[in-house]
Amino acid sequence: MRKAEIHRDTRETRITLSINLDGQGNVTAQTGVGFFDHMLDLLGRHSLIDLDVQAKGDLHVDQHHTVEDVGIVLGQALERAIGDKKGIYRYGWASLTMDESLANVALDLSGRPAFVFNVPFKGPLIGDFAVELVEEFFKAVATTAKMNLHINVPYGSNNHHIAEAIFKGFARALRQAVSIDERARDIVPSTKGSLTV
Repeated sequence: MRKAEIHRDTRETRITLSINLDGQGNVTAQTGVGFFDHMLDLLGRHSLIDLDVQAKGDLHVDQHHTVEDVGIVLGQALERAIGDKKGIYRYGWASLTMDESLANVALDLSGRPAFVFNVPFKGPLIGDFAVELVEEFFKAVATTAKMNLHINVPYGSNNHHIAEAIFKGFARALRQAVSIDERARDIVPSTKGSLTV
């Protein structure tokens, strides 16, 4: 089973996160940050990855540590659950709309972290959620999962819609990348023969 559970305990956050790559999109997200919980729910449901996130962070300071550290732990869990990457598609991409907004997301589970984020948010907040935390979250995921992740939003006028398009687009791209290719079930999709170093 392609599952993983990670615990992270620091002076800023305490996080327990579990995933099942071959799930049905069942999500429990309790981070203390309402909008972020909503985005994590979208991520799980549209990737069909079961996701359970329990996080307690220093929200009296701000939401930054909680959101970034959940990204760190999610990336670690993804890397562990994927394992040696034998049989996966490796690449995933999605061009996804949310009303007036469009997000283009492409990723490669290459074993090498790289991150590109071109997103023109309209103002600094979604409710009380700082839009800059969307970038921080995905940068943390890409770094610890050791993936190439490119997120580009060519247009959009509503911050909530932009963020939702990004999370759904990432979910669909991730679903494709971690899926098993029946024609290459026993093959690591790399000319090097390895995607773990």
